[in-house]
Amino acid sequence: MQKLLLVDDDKQMLALHRMRLSDAYEIIETESPEEALGLALEHKPVAILLDLMMPKFSGFELCQSFHSLSYTSLIPIFVITGESAAKYKAHCEELGARAFFEKPVDYKELKRQLALELETGRTERRRHVRVRMRVILKLRGANSQVENVEVLVATENVSAGGFLCSCPVSLSVGAVVDVFLMGGASRLAGRARAVRVESPGTTWQRYGFQFLETTSDWILR
Repeated sequence: MQKLLLVDDDKQMLALHRMRLSDAYEIIETESPEEALGLALEHKPVAILLDLMMPKFSGFELCQSFHSLSYTSLIPIFVITGESAAKYKAHCEELGARAFFEKPVDYKELKRQLALELETGRTERRRHVRVRMRVILKLRGANSQVENVEVLVATENVSAGGFLCSCPVSLSVGAVVDVFLMGGASRLAGRARAVRVESPGTTWQRYGFQFLETTSDWILR
């Protein structure tokens, strides 16, 4: 069975999640947000169910931590909280959360969205196998203030259809850049669109880029 990681400081809530989800998933759980990152690295769950309001280490911080590490950045996070969706949903999505559920949880809808997310993820992995590889690229395009920008970045992983990298300048989702391979003379590798941003406005903001077109010089074809 596929594994789900549940992170919630409420024992009763963990027991309820386990009762409603254990028929479809193997449940890994913790009341301690400090243990959550280690459990994610150890068990490699297909998704994480995360409570927002926990002592010492909030769900916001934990969500950001998951998405700052290559090993956990692609695990979909489903936020489950007693707080208002309108109050925190946008911020959670900026930190990389895939969905936001208020308590009491609609488990039928949660299962549906989990299945949809996991099937989409499997389809994407089959379409473009990701390779953990450091490649120096030059991106040329426009930043979120519609000013021309040219910046060097290093990828964390690449595929035939795109790449993940940290970027020191702010780009809006949907921004299109020309991508050049560096090393000797720069070579045009294609044009790509920013489709995901993690930790925006911070020094460690990361972007997922999807190619619109590639040339014969792109390293994976």
